Amino acid sequence: MSDKAAKITKNEVLYVSRLARLDLTDTETERMTDNINDILSYMEKLGEVDTTNVPPMTHAIPKENVMRPDAVVPFTDTSEILANAPESKNTLFKVPKVIE
Repeated sequence: MSDKAAKITKNEVLYVSRLARLDLTDTETERMTDNINDILSYMEKLGEVDTTNVPPMTHAIPKENVMRPDAVVPFTDTSEILANAPESKNTLFKVPKVIE
């Protein structure tokens, strides 16, 4: 952290760690301070990027839905479905009583 201006101090890290009920050692506090300052510096650098012509997006690369379309498909073999049920009665799933 010698070439960057400190954005968060060791005392602020200690204050937040006390609020989070974390007991940090001096080494951990120092490392956490450096890590947070690195993250803040990187965020500052990201803020410098010109995004004027970039449309709003949710992902950096185009994503497609990899799941099949949700469509109603008739199913005729109920015995195959009921084979996965812990209990069944006739053509129905048998479930424990939830309301007394």
